[in-house]
Amino acid sequence: MAFQMAVSGIRAATSDLDVIGNNIANANTTGFKASRAQFADVYAASNLGTSKDAIGQGVQLSTVAQQFTQGNVATTDNSLDLAINGDGFFVVEDSEGRFYTRAGAFGLDEQGYLVNATGQRLLGFQVSDGAITGGTGPLNIRTSNLAPKATDGIAVEVNLDAASEVLSAGFDPEEPNSYNNSTSLTVYDSLGQEHLATTYFRKSDANDWTAYLYLDDAEVGSTALAFSEYGQLTSPGLTSFAGVTVGPGVDDMTLSLDFTGTTQFGADFGVNALEQDGFTTGQLSGVDIDERGVVLARFSNGQTAPQGQVMLANFGNPQGLQPNGDTLWTESTDSGPPLIGAPGTAALGLVQSGALEESNVDLAAQLVNLIIAQRNYQANAQVIQAEDEVTQTIINIR
Repeated sequence: MAFQMAVSGIRAATSDLDVIGNNIANANTTGFKASRAQFADVYAASNLGTSKDAIGQGVQLSTVAQQFTQGNVATTDNSLDLAINGDGFFVVEDSEGRFYTRAGAFGLDEQGYLVNATGQRLLGFQVSDGAITGGTGPLNIRTSNLAPKATDGIAVEVNLDAASEVLSAGFDPEEPNSYNNSTSLTVYDSLGQEHLATTYFRKSDANDWTAYLYLDDAEVGSTALAFSEYGQLTSPGLTSFAGVTVGPGVDDMTLSLDFTGTTQFGADFGVNALEQDGFTTGQLSGVDIDERGVVLARFSNGQTAPQGQVMLANFGNPQGLQPNGDTLWTESTDSGPPLIGAPGTAALGLVQSGALEESNVDLAAQLVNLIIAQRNYQANAQVIQAEDEVTQTIINIR
């Protein structure tokens, strides 16, 4: 019997060495989770149970338990590298099905999809009309140019000097003495071409001004501005000009000129805000992913556009997940079904861009365990040797 017990002990020690060796081999594997061999004793039993003087029959490998503790997070120079701070798994998919991983080394394929090293696509919540929806699918980064948007509105917030001279001569933009102040900004037509919009301010009475809007030196229109005795704008706050022609082959523009916030105080002319809502054609210049997993594409025209949101999955029993190699897991009856959500919601962790989660293998602890497993192996081998000597002694009795 001691032979069988010792052999089971050697097998257990070998399994322990195998598990430890696999942990050590993957000490530098991104997203790897260490495992621990767990053992159980073996007793002969019948329907009536085990007798009180029964001797065990050795040991057996009970399970190899995965340890889903957090690994260290190391920064990288790739904004598409992702690490999860907290619970959860990235969800990836290929023709063979859906998998779950903590390894977040992603990049773009030739079609603009976020993929890992084995070509599996990262799944997330989709975008419709610039808003994140509940629909899920592979995350795709728009690599084509961003179409231009014609300027619709111009916001001008200035202070007009109350001490400015009232002008009586006719207005002429070519004659600086015919207006008091001016300010300019660039606007865009339907093809994304730039045009210079200039607003001229001319004081016509103590609390009255006239604002003239010109586009590329062509008059668009004018509007009267009235102020109270406290310097506040009383009318009008918003003026619209329709059918503004900018050139052949270009859609006519409709420009709204908003003077909200403009004042007439006893101070020098100053521009407090000058904005417009159009932009020219943009080329993709970069991709940012925030801690909530929202994927934002940055374009050369200064615009950003959401491309989707990374989704995470969690399980009631992560240790029940089935390992599939390549740092991938699949769900099983032991793990339970996946609970899908956005990063930072429910019990899911946050996403860190430009970082990767390192293996959670503690090399120092594994080396100590290696020594212990080696001693266990040697001790069981000694049992076999001792049993052999006892057997030989019995055989040699005359």
